[in-house]
Parts: sequence; structure tokens; C-alpha cells
Amino acid sequence: MFASFQRVAALVVRYLYLMRSSWPRLLELAYWPTVQMILWGLINQFLAGHSDWVAQTGGLLIGAVLLWDVLFRAQLGVSLPFFEEMYSRNLGNLFVTPLRPFELALALLLISLLRTAIGVGAAAGLAILLYRYSIFDMGLPLIAFFALLMIMGWSIGLMVVALVMRWGLGAEGLAWAIIFAFAPLSGIYYPISVLPRWLQGVALSMPSAHVFEGMRALVREHYFSMHHFWSAVALNLVYLAVGFALFLWAHRVARKKGLLLQMGE
Repeated sequence: MFASFQRVAALVVRYLYLMRSSWPRLLELAYWPTVQMILWGLINQFLAGHSDWVAQTGGLLIGAVLLWDVLFRAQLGVSLPFFEEMYSRNLGNLFVTPLRPFELALALLLISLLRTAIGVGAAAGLAILLYRYSIFDMGLPLIAFFALLMIMGWSIGLMVVALVMRWGLGAEGLAWAIIFAFAPLSGIYYPISVLPRWLQGVALSMPSAHVFEGMRALVREHYFSMHHFWSAVALNLVYLAVGFALFLWAHRVARKKGLLLQMGE
């Protein structure tokens, strides 16, 4: 019995050392409860004073969920294929070929587009069958919303890949967690005006906030906001440039330190 206890204690100590040596793992412990609390607290705060708001606009929340999934799937569509290369220890093999880093990045973006279209398309079809709500009723603006959220998702995906390439699989949890940090400030289920005034400026520095504000204006007021559209376009150019820059920087550092050959399960 005592020997069994020692073995269990040894494993616990091992896992504690693993957590202590990896800041992404420590951050993740408090991250999910905090984000969920903030997000649902803001939803509750908004609905408490606008109980008839959603009822007046049928399908608004379903549309918001589907558009949010575009952003989420776009980011995962970049991160997960890269992780699969890491799990199979194939990164070293890829980069001894003439493949250049930006070509890998472009391939990740394209496969992300396909994965997102399949996943969100299936969900949109089920929404029509189950709830008689079609997001396609938005018409041409839906293409703009889809493209803007895709590009933001790509940008965040490239940033996550850069972090994992630089710091290894200890940062893998960021692929699932980081996108949800944008959720409370994106105004998915409520207007940006619900946020404290000092946070509204932060929220409007994100393309997603402009997309969801534009989506609500279209659904409730039948008006496509060019201001929100061009703001999201300009911000996406910045986000995408930062994403590519971080990806190329991380690849350069990983190559110099020989990390590409050491990554794997």
C-alpha cells in the first residue's frame, strides 16, 4: 500500500513540475472559468434590460452562433493541420524539401477555408431543417461577414502556430483557448455598447466586433454598415500582417535552435 502511494505521489509531483515549467498550462487553469464568467455575465446583463430584444428579431442568436463558428473554425483550421505535422514528427521532413515557410502558411490557410466551409455549411443546413432559420437570407453581406471572420481566424491561427513552433506543445492549449478571449469583446450576442466605456475602444480594435455590429444592423435595421465593413477590412490587414510576421519569425528561431526536429508527441 505504501509503495503504491509513493508511485502515485511521484506521478503527482511529476505533473506539478510539468505545470510549473509551462506558463501556458498554468494560464489555462484559470482561463476558461474566467472567460465563461465574463461572457455569460455580459449576456445576462444585456438580456436583463432588453428581454424583448431577441424576440423581436427571429434567428438573431442562431445567426450570431453560426458566424462565430466561422471565426472559431478558421482559427482551428490553421492550427490543427500544423499540429498533426508535429505529432507525426514531420516538420523536419517538410523543411528539408524546397518548401518555403510562407508556402506552408498559405497551404494552412487554404485547408482552413475548406474545413470551415464544410463545418459551417453543415451547421447552417441543420439550422434550416430544425429551426427554419437560414443564414443565407442575409444575401451578399453574408459573403463579406464570412470573409472578414475567416481572415481574422487565419491571423489568430498563424499567431498560435508561431507560439507553438517557438515554445513547443506546452502552448498547444492556446489553439483551443485563445480564440475565446475575443468572444466577450466581439459582441457576439449583445451590442458593444453593453461593455464598459473603457472596453468599447478595445473591442472596436478587433475586426470581429465590427462584423457582429454590422450583422445586427443588417438583421434588425436592414442596413449594411459600410463604416463597420471598412473598419473590419483595415483591421484585418493589420492582423494578417502580424500573423504572417510572427509565423516567419518563429520559423526562423525554431530553425536556428533546431526545434523543428525535436517537436512531436
